[in-house]
Amino acid sequence: MDISLEYYRVFYQAARLGSITLAAEQLCISQPAVSQAVKQLETALGSRLFVRTSKGVHLTQEGELLYGYVERGLNMILDGEQILKRMQDLDTGEVRIGASDMTLQFYLLPYLERFHETYPNIKVIVSNAPTPETMKSLHDGRIDFGVVSTPVAVQGDMELIPVREIRNVFVAGEKFRHLRGRRLSYGELEKLPCILLEENTSTRAFTDGYLEERGVKLAPEFELATSDMVVQFAARNMGIGCVVEDFAREKLDRGELFCLEFDSEMPGRQICLAIDRSSAMSPAGRKLLELLVF
Repeated sequence: MDISLEYYRVFYQAARLGSITLAAEQLCISQPAVSQAVKQLETALGSRLFVRTSKGVHLTQEGELLYGYVERGLNMILDGEQILKRMQDLDTGEVRIGASDMTLQFYLLPYLERFHETYPNIKVIVSNAPTPETMKSLHDGRIDFGVVSTPVAVQGDMELIPVREIRNVFVAGEKFRHLRGRRLSYGELEKLPCILLEENTSTRAFTDGYLEERGVKLAPEFELATSDMVVQFAARNMGIGCVVEDFAREKLDRGELFCLEFDSEMPGRQICLAIDRSSAMSPAGRKLLELLVF
């Protein structure tokens, strides 16, 4: 049954006000237009909805039944319109972001702090996962956008916006002080105990790819889930750790770790904002993205 929603709006106002005249004034249409809409609705439903009297109109039993449903339905529509407006005005809503430990800690966090101060009623949901998982979440529409680190595979209408450069370093503790200041070849790492991130991370993928181009393949002594743990293991002299430099900065500055030097330096990587142009983004997500880009 295809009945215009406008007929129900007219019916609702006439029933609520008990008057065709008052309904016409409320809706800013003519009295004949109200009467015609009511008649069209009654015809479509095959039921008499109003009893007309000299004092106005009142509902029949069928009209009373219908009115309860129409009232709830229209109120839900109005509530939806209000919530949507509040979302557009950033008085409510949520933004869903995917980010790794590294991109969250060394890029995203201060922006989230500023965003929360400006829009305290917006719920921010951060899915903390390695870059490949974040890209899958973006592809599946589970997040508004991702904050990822290269290398990263894109597909379809995905786009990467570089926002900050980072670099991988190999770090070691006091046990390996004999390596300090030496210009090493990457092949020498094959003879040393190495500590790497797990293979499902962009940092590991970048390191493995760079070394393989030089004929080097590492068999790490330890494979760990987080860069913080790589730094902790290296500081305890359990091997040579490979991490993004930011993670080791504090211990490097305190002299607990040092960076190994090689005959060639690994190129820099990028922290990027990953968006999917084919997916709709929440108003809150668009506002946060504007803050990050500009």
